[in-house]
Amino acid sequence: MQIYLDYSATTPPRPEAIAAVREAFDLQWGNPSSLHEWGQRAATAIEMARIRVANLVNAPPESIVFTSGGTEADNLAIAGIALQYDRPQHLIISSVEHSAIAKTVEALEKRGWEVTRLGVDRQGRVNPSELQNALQRNTVLVSVIYGQSEVGTVQPIQVLGDIARSHGVPFHTDAVQVAGRLPVDLEKLPVDLLSLSSHKIYGPQGAGALYLRDGIELAPLFGGGGQERGLRSGTQAVGAIAGFGVAAQLASREMSREVPRLCALRDRLFDALADVPELIPTGDRWQRLPHHVSFCLAAPGREKPISGRDLVRQMNLAGIGISSGSACSSGKLNPSPVLLAMGYEPELATAAIRMTLGRETTAADIDWTAMVLKQTIRRLLARPLCVSV
Repeated sequence: MQIYLDYSATTPPRPEAIAAVREAFDLQWGNPSSLHEWGQRAATAIEMARIRVANLVNAPPESIVFTSGGTEADNLAIAGIALQYDRPQHLIISSVEHSAIAKTVEALEKRGWEVTRLGVDRQGRVNPSELQNALQRNTVLVSVIYGQSEVGTVQPIQVLGDIARSHGVPFHTDAVQVAGRLPVDLEKLPVDLLSLSSHKIYGPQGAGALYLRDGIELAPLFGGGGQERGLRSGTQAVGAIAGFGVAAQLASREMSREVPRLCALRDRLFDALADVPELIPTGDRWQRLPHHVSFCLAAPGREKPISGRDLVRQMNLAGIGISSGSACSSGKLNPSPVLLAMGYEPELATAAIRMTLGRETTAADIDWTAMVLKQTIRRLLARPLCVSV
């Protein structure tokens, strides 16, 4: 029996999305910038996908700029603002951002930019009053992640965006974990830039998008043929974008019934593991992504601590795929920066696991996973453990 519970890392592409990719390779393989029939077939496929992705977040199609994924969308949002200034200015981010934001901002900081990192509480939530107090005359962008991938906490984006807007400062949010899992309405949300990713919503890897509200200017990250409104030069990956569009369309249709189902399974797993005293839930239990379950493993008094990576390996041997914190850093044994920012001790911040659910997850999967995880923890606690390398 194999159970995949790492849907925040990536999702299996849906058959409908795969079919769209195949159709693009078979019939829409022309260069979308070409004026002849072959090129226009490809261009039509891209524009159809643009409409579908825009509909997922209730935005105008012309506001969607396709990228290679969420990481590039995040980089374009941050650096695209910064590159417009001759002199360093001031940026505000949260202390629990994805590395695509955190690393980009670190690079700007080395060039003299001033950065404020908003603290979070033990649940990983930003206090809006901290944003209010952090804004300066030279603040040119606020970026706060919508749904945190490691601990599942959903930020008060409406309130934070309102604060930024009241000061005339553009507001960006990384919604890679949220879009397709929670309703996003950009006609109502005070968000100026928003990042999306195909492979988080059962589309192919290699496609993402940045929503750009009308009136927001960005500098492109690289030069070229001027595709995607001049913001993302390079011949578009028609197949990946077409698959992204189909995945977005299906996510829009199914969200109203899939979200309650995932919430019920999420809560079932939390409840099933509530009698394991060594498991400490992380993140906000209620202001939370509907598919997300996360813990730290407390094993006080052990000479050799149990890391999240140890649990991932043991669960994999049992046929269950889970993650140790962020998928982008799960190969390292350094404490999670997100958990450190939330006030966890380094030992606990190294002993984090994440189980994220998806379309194929069943109640039976949840019950089996809980049983296996309990057995695995008991076994690991009962014997000495080699230090992970």
